[in-house]
Amino acid sequence: MTPEQKQLVQMSWRQVEPIAPLAADIFYNTLFEMDPGLRPLFKGDIAEQGRKLMTMIGAAVGMLDRLDDLVPVVQRLGERHATYGVTVADYSTVAAALLKTLETGLGPAFTPEVKAAWVAVYGVLSQTMIDAAAGVRRSVA
Repeated sequence: MTPEQKQLVQMSWRQVEPIAPLAADIFYNTLFEMDPGLRPLFKGDIAEQGRKLMTMIGAAVGMLDRLDDLVPVVQRLGERHATYGVTVADYSTVAAALLKTLETGLGPAFTPEVKAAWVAVYGVLSQTMIDAAAGVRRSVA
């Protein structure tokens, strides 16, 4: 993840924030369309879950320049997701749903460079979550 990619993600996220409720709806509709089996993982109000998701993404995007602060937060998130039953394969589905959401929400501003930046950033963050989740699974086994 390069400084330029971080900047592209941060700039594009500022365009998503005004449409955050719509983006959350697009994300979850896309996610459950791609994999209906994920729906049971979400027990509460999906609108509230969407607000939490948008807040979490915003916080992570805002901390991209402070990875020493961001990594422990993302690790704890990965550990929690492991306890919810999230699998490694689910991260790919989430990535696809996120990219589709960004493509829909940003329209022409979702350039190939912006897409590549999001792929790079999500790749680093999701791998951090996956690694932390693996530690939880090993300690439970």
